[in-house]
Amino acid sequence: MERIGELAAFSAAAAMSTGALFFERGIKHIGVLSVNFIKVVVAFILLTITATITRGMPLPIDASNHALLLLSISGIIGFLITDMFLFSVYATVGPRIAMLFMALSPPVTAGIAYIFLGETIGPRGGIGMALVITGIFIVVFARQGSMSFLKINSKDRLGYIFGVIACIGQSVGMVLTKAGIGDYDPISGTQIRIFAAVIGYAIVSFIYKRGEGIKKAIRSKEGLKFTLAGSVFGPFLGVFLSLYALQRISTGIVSTLMGLAPIVIIVPEILIFKKKIKPLEIFGALVAVAGTTIFFT
Repeated sequence: MERIGELAAFSAAAAMSTGALFFERGIKHIGVLSVNFIKVVVAFILLTITATITRGMPLPIDASNHALLLLSISGIIGFLITDMFLFSVYATVGPRIAMLFMALSPPVTAGIAYIFLGETIGPRGGIGMALVITGIFIVVFARQGSMSFLKINSKDRLGYIFGVIACIGQSVGMVLTKAGIGDYDPISGTQIRIFAAVIGYAIVSFIYKRGEGIKKAIRSKEGLKFTLAGSVFGPFLGVFLSLYALQRISTGIVSTLMGLAPIVIIVPEILIFKKKIKPLEIFGALVAVAGTTIFFT
């Protein structure tokens, strides 16, 4: 059972990395808000079909009030607030850098627990956190070709700031998800989270130009193609596999294995999308992942 959970966590990292690459291309055609809205709608439809087949229950009507509340809040924080910032990172500095910032999530989660719950991090945790931060700085400065943050152009600087915000949002969302999911079915648990996000995005889309952006997005074949592909890999397979793993192995192991995403995403970027990546950037990603690993060992 433990090996299955570990495989699921690693597969979640691979799925989310693949989804991020597709979403980056979708954003170029139809924008951050439209990609996010279509993403959660498609994911909810896929999850409903899956739940009908596996559980004989298309909707999570058997969820407890406790699960409904916490998972809904988690969905708003994780799929609405966090993903709006995360997808903005895709649009500014790219999905590989976004995945790298997500490696900060475990240390940030521990930091939140230290501040509000009095939990200690310990020397090993401190070393791990320092390595993650060091790795991110190496990648950022290698990519920019400058050791000065002030020399980074304003668009990229904004992307890095959004990356930190997205990381914090993911940490809060993971804590709420872990508390809400319990031993409840991961497919239905994901449905609850995503449905809350669907409602949230619908409201935001209506407020922002009364949904005109969504109408234009539906007419974009290229935008829809990439967004649909990203929806299958990211919020459907990726999130389902991560919840499946959380029910079978510790949160620390799940975070560590999913933290491999900054390394996993390099392979398709080089082989499929033919992107040029500096050796120092790869080294920085390895340092960050090593920090995440140390943090939980």
